[in-house]
Amino acid sequence: MPITRDNLLHAAKSLCNDFASQKDPDTLMTHFSVTHQCVAYEHGLPILAPFLGRHFVGHDGVRDYFKSIASVLIFERMEFSEYIVDVEVQKVSVKGRARFTWLSTEQSWDEIFTYVLDFDDDCKVTDYQVWADTGAAYLASKGQLGTS
Repeated sequence: MPITRDNLLHAAKSLCNDFASQKDPDTLMTHFSVTHQCVAYEHGLPILAPFLGRHFVGHDGVRDYFKSIASVLIFERMEFSEYIVDVEVQKVSVKGRARFTWLSTEQSWDEIFTYVLDFDDDCKVTDYQVWADTGAAYLASKGQLGTS
C-alpha cells in the first residue's frame, strides 16, 4: 500500500493523541516500527534532564524514554496543532503545547514544543525527535523557575 498524506497524518495524530491522553508506554509503543530500529531523541544537554541529549534506541530504549519522562514530569492540557506532512520523506512535524510540572519541586511552566516523526512503509514511527524548552525544565528541576 503506498504511503499517503492522510495515512501519515492519521498515524502522527494517533501517537500524539495517545501521548496527550497519558497512555502507558506499552500503548505508545504500538505506534513504533517493528521492522526498523526506532529511536527517540530529545534535543538538549544531558546534564539538564535525564531524558535529554541521549539516543534511546530500539523498543526497549524508546519505552525507557517515555518512562524517564514520566518519572520526573507530569503534564496537563497537552494539545497538538500545525501538522506538516512530507510524503516524499515520510516525515511529519507537529507543534505541541502543554503545562508541565517537575515532580520533585512541583514547579510548573507552560511550553510550546515540536516533534519531528519519521515513518516506515507501515506508517509506524522510526525516529521520534523533540525540541522543547530545556532551560525551563532544568530550572524547574532545581526549584529555580521564576526566581531572579
